[in-house]
Amino acid sequence: MWTNVIAGAVISGGTFRVADVVLIGVAMSAFYVGGMYLNDYFDREIDARERPSRPISAGDITAGAVSTIGFGLLGMGVLLVAPFGLPAVAWGVLLAGAIVLYDIWHKGNTFSPVIMGLCRALVYLGAGAAMSGGISGALIVGAFALACHVVGLTYAAKQENLNQIGRLWPLAILAVPMLIALPVITDSWLIALSFSVLALADVFALRLLVRRSTLDAVPRAVSSLIAAICLVDALALALAGSSVLLVFACALGYLLTRLFQKSIPGT
Repeated sequence: MWTNVIAGAVISGGTFRVADVVLIGVAMSAFYVGGMYLNDYFDREIDARERPSRPISAGDITAGAVSTIGFGLLGMGVLLVAPFGLPAVAWGVLLAGAIVLYDIWHKGNTFSPVIMGLCRALVYLGAGAAMSGGISGALIVGAFALACHVVGLTYAAKQENLNQIGRLWPLAILAVPMLIALPVITDSWLIALSFSVLALADVFALRLLVRRSTLDAVPRAVSSLIAAICLVDALALALAGSSVLLVFACALGYLLTRLFQKSIPGT
């Protein structure tokens, strides 16, 4: 989430302070965690039947408390972006709405991966609007690329029979960020390196999904693709002509996420 904010801020072309990025990062984290709470809240009836060990089903916390915390965090996210002006607030409200829509309507919804992708795209657009006051063409392209990666990984997370070739084709959308970069891959070594690292991460995950050699293959693949969001951000920054330091910082996000996933599962 934080590398999303960094990429969105830089690609927007606006001028900002580190403190601004931190504040937007906290705001987007509030949106993200609020969405996680509300996901459990709206899934509570299904969890009671299928996953009774979940916190609400197990009686560790009441549904009302979870709802209050979830919506409270979304409200907190909107308040935190308010100092950056009305455009940032508007994008924050749109993000909150998309999160609630996904949480309410992701079960049994074929298009739920698209809504999830929209949520991530709105992080780019919200961060960019906060930093520059507007939305540039480059920011829209970056948001679209990020959304495609997230749509692909969300689709993967929903699958149960990925060993069937007919069910694999939607994962091709994972290639969109690299297809966007392909025409300029030779423009700089940083673009070529970022492209190659993202491609390797995607191939690793897809290999797990196709082979399905272990019972945990799908969760492992999805966890890797979630971490690779940081690599999409690194490639976006490289394409925007950002500094080597920021590109490497986003790439480091991939390694840190993979490390933290050892303690907190990605799925």
